[in-house]
Amino acid sequence: MLGHGDSTDRALFSRKWATFEEKVLQRAIVMLLEPIYEPDFHDGSYGFRPKRSPHQAMDALWKETTRIGGGWILEVDLRKFFDTLDHSHLRDFVSHRIRDGVVRRLIGKWLKAGVMEDGNISYPESGSPQGGCISPILANIYLHYVLDMWFEETVKPQLPGSVKLIRFADDFVIVFSNRDAALQVKEMLTERFAEYGLTVHPDKTRLVDFRHPSHSGRKRDGNSKPDTFDLLGFTHYWGKSRKGNWTVKKKTMSKRLTRSVRSIYQWCRKYRHLPVHEQWRKLCQKVRGHYAYYGVTGNGRMLNNFLHEVRRVWRKWLNRRNRERKMTWEKFGRLGKRYPLPLPKIYYSGST
Repeated sequence: MLGHGDSTDRALFSRKWATFEEKVLQRAIVMLLEPIYEPDFHDGSYGFRPKRSPHQAMDALWKETTRIGGGWILEVDLRKFFDTLDHSHLRDFVSHRIRDGVVRRLIGKWLKAGVMEDGNISYPESGSPQGGCISPILANIYLHYVLDMWFEETVKPQLPGSVKLIRFADDFVIVFSNRDAALQVKEMLTERFAEYGLTVHPDKTRLVDFRHPSHSGRKRDGNSKPDTFDLLGFTHYWGKSRKGNWTVKKKTMSKRLTRSVRSIYQWCRKYRHLPVHEQWRKLCQKVRGHYAYYGVTGNGRMLNNFLHEVRRVWRKWLNRRNRERKMTWEKFGRLGKRYPLPLPKIYYSGST
């Protein structure tokens, strides 16, 4: 006869196995959907697509802003997109290309899956499947019909000047050469998204004057310094190259830098009593991971700031290990020679 502990273990194993099977099945459906939708998706979409990355999106952004001399940037923020994605609209969008009833029923089942909050299960009518690998492609399908296709085929042909949409999942900007066109689209986007259950954040959505610092219109407007805007964890701005020429540059967003340092702080605090060599090995992984994304040309100063903050945090929590033996900066310097943290490295040069 099974004891209570045995039955509990088996039930737990069954749930884990069911979750594993669901993930495998979702991955199989993703592999089925990708070749169907890839030819349909527009070139300005970069998020969660094969052989596409955030750095490629920013590379395209750099090329466009450089080509038109900065222009006007419509920076759009969708409020809680993944939580408010409407299920009925999504099922309609999927039915445009997917005729197989089994696939459509599976997607409907995952959309209806309950959400656990504070021990209670709810069944929302909106939002993408939590933690599922099917969520990214469903989000892309939704925004393909709501935004990309509508913008490229209906809106863009009516606008004067040059216009380019660059999107990574729900994070996107639109680059305009004409200010009036940008203002017109800003108003249209609010109505368009509202029609499909999405909300444009009124405070975080803004039109940025990103024209070249020497643009003649700036002197007339009395605004000599270009604004900056954020996309994919970077702040984009006009700066001088080593040769003294104006160019579009990018640096780590201050909020992202603060968040990364805070994560290191929490880790050092929690694991400060581990052996130093174990802490060092894990911190090296975290620091390299930061460089792997934010290590772009022109971002050296922010990478150095990050490394400095990591060293400061590590020394602080090593100092808390023992009240009698203080970890002074002199001692920490000797420790750093034995356990050196990785120096900043540029992983992605891009067009800049």
